[in-house]
Amino acid sequence: MINEQTVREILGQLKDPFLHKTLAETSGISEVSIKEEKNHVSVKLAIAKINTAEQMALQMKVVEQLKAAGADSVGIRFEELPKEVLEQFRGTATESEVQDILSPLSKVEFISIASGKGGVGKSTVSVNLAVALARLGKKVGLIDADIYGFSVPDMMGVTELPVIRGDRIIPVERFGVKVISMGFFVEDNAPVVWRGPMLGKALDQFFRDVEWGDLDYLFLDLPPGTGDVALDIHQMIPMSKEIVVTTPHPTAAFVAARAGAMALQTDHTLLGVIENMSWFEAKTTGEREFVFGQGGGVKLAQELRTDLLGQIPLGQPDWNEEDFAPSVYAEDHPIGQIYTDIAKNIIKKTN
Repeated sequence: MINEQTVREILGQLKDPFLHKTLAETSGISEVSIKEEKNHVSVKLAIAKINTAEQMALQMKVVEQLKAAGADSVGIRFEELPKEVLEQFRGTATESEVQDILSPLSKVEFISIASGKGGVGKSTVSVNLAVALARLGKKVGLIDADIYGFSVPDMMGVTELPVIRGDRIIPVERFGVKVISMGFFVEDNAPVVWRGPMLGKALDQFFRDVEWGDLDYLFLDLPPGTGDVALDIHQMIPMSKEIVVTTPHPTAAFVAARAGAMALQTDHTLLGVIENMSWFEAKTTGEREFVFGQGGGVKLAQELRTDLLGQIPLGQPDWNEEDFAPSVYAEDHPIGQIYTDIAKNIIKKTN
C-alpha cells in the first residue's frame, strides 16, 4: 500500500518541464490524497504552463512512477504556478529559456488586437499602436497573424523580406518595430488556401523560429472573429492582454463582444476597447459627422467590464513618397497623437 510520504518523495524528484526545477524546489505538489480501499492516489500539481504537450508527458511519467510504487490507479489535476513563484525563477533561467518567447519565463508582454468582424480597422490599430510604443522607447514586435487577410507589410510600407540565418528567421524592422507576416512568404499576393494544421504550423514558426531578440511587447494582429486561427493563438501564448477594436455602430459592437468573451474564456486579460472610425471631422468647419453612429465603443467596454482606451476618428495619414507607409500616422499628426496617448496608457496598465 502506497502512502502520502512516498508519493511526495516520488513527485518531488520530477521536474517542471518549463522551469527545469524539481517539483520539490518549486513547491509544485499542491495536494495529495489516497483512497486506501481502492488504493487510488489523487494529486494536484502546479507547473509553469498548463494545457501543453509537456504537461501530457509529465502526466504520463507521474502515472508510470506512482503505479510502479504500488498505486492501482492515479488521478491528476494541474494548475499554473502563481506569478510570484515564476518571478523567483526568472533570474536563474538560461539565455535560451528567456529568448523563447513562449516560455513562462519570458518577460515579453503579449498584446492581441482582436475584432468581432472584418473592416473595423483592426490592422491599422495594430500597426499604429506598435509604432507608437516604439516611438516611446519600447522594444516592439508585430506578428501579422491574420493569415488569410495579411496586410501589415503593405500598411507599413515594408519592401524588404526576412532573412534566413541557419534555422532562424530574422524579422524585418520598420519604424523601430520588428515585423513578421504570412505576406512575406506568399508570392504575388496569392490567396492562402491552407487547412488548419498547416496554418497552426506557420503560426508556431512565427513564435519559435523567428529571432525576436529582446522585446518588451509583441503585438498580435489576430484574424477577425473567433475561428480556429484565433483560438490556436490563444492556446499557444502563455498569457496575453487583449484589445478589442470596434466601430461606433451598435451591430459592430455586438459582434465584437464575442471576441472579448473568447479572451476571457481562454484565461486572457482584457486590456480595453478601442473605438475606431468614431467620427469624421471637416477640415474647414471642424464639425464632427458621426458617420457610423455613436456609442458602440462605450457600450462594448461596459458590457465587457473594461476600459475604453480611446476613440479614433476617420482620417488619412500624410503620405510621403520617399518613405511611403500608407497606414502609419506621423507622431505629430492629430490621430498619431491619439495613438501615442493610448500607447502611454498601455504602458501604465502593463507595468
